[in-house]
Amino acid sequence: MSSQRRVILKLSGEALAGSNHFGFDEDTVRAVALQAQPAVEDGVELAVVIGGGNFWRGRSSKNIDRTKADQIGMLATVMNAIYVSEIFRSCGMETEIFTPFLCGSMTKLFSKDAATEAFRAGKVVFFAGGTGHPYFSTDTGIVLRAIEMEADEILLAKNIDGVYDSDPAKNPNAKRYERISIDEVVEKKLGVIDLTASALCADNRVPLAVFSLQEENSIYKALKGEINGTRITV
Repeated sequence: MSSQRRVILKLSGEALAGSNHFGFDEDTVRAVALQAQPAVEDGVELAVVIGGGNFWRGRSSKNIDRTKADQIGMLATVMNAIYVSEIFRSCGMETEIFTPFLCGSMTKLFSKDAATEAFRAGKVVFFAGGTGHPYFSTDTGIVLRAIEMEADEILLAKNIDGVYDSDPAKNPNAKRYERISIDEVVEKKLGVIDLTASALCADNRVPLAVFSLQEENSIYKALKGEINGTRITV
C-alpha cells in the first residue's frame, strides 16, 4: 500500500448535469477538476467513480429486461468517465480509465497492478462500468474497487451536505450527523449506500465521508482529509 493518501471520489451523474438535469454541464465538471488538480499535485492518489443517472436510470423502465437495463447503465458510466477524464486532462492532469470489460481502445481492462502503476505515475484513475455485472449498483462497484486498491477512504460528493436523520427538504428540524457508524446507517435505513455496499464496507473496514458538491472548495478539502459533512465509521 502506498504511504500517500489514496481516496476514491464518487460523483453522481445527476450532479454533473448541473441545471441541465441531463447530459453534462461543462462548467460544473471543470470546477470539480480545478479543485482536484492541486490535491493531485500535492500527491493525493485519486480515483474517480461516476454514476450514470444523467443518462440512464434503468429501474424506472418496466419494459426493458433488468439485465439489459443494467448494461445500459454501465455504458452510461463509461461515457461519463471518458468525458470527465478529458476535462481533467484539459486542466493539466494525466488520467487513465479502467473498466471490468473491454471497450476497444477507449479504456483499459481493470487490474490492480495496472491501476497501481497509474497511481504511481501520478495519474487520476477513473473506474467505470461498475462491477461489470447486472444487479450490482455503482455503490457496490466503488466499494469493491476501494477494497481492491486499499483506499484510505471513499468520498461521496452529493447534493446534500451530509447524512441526516430524516429528509431535510421535508423536515426543517432534521439533524445532521457529524459522525455515524455504517451499522447505524443500515439500522436507521438512512440510504447513504445500498445494503450490499454497506456490508462490504463493514466487513472490510472501509470508511466513508459524505459532503456537499456545492460548497466552495469542498472537493479539494475532502481530498486533503477535511470533511465538512458526515464521516461514516467502520
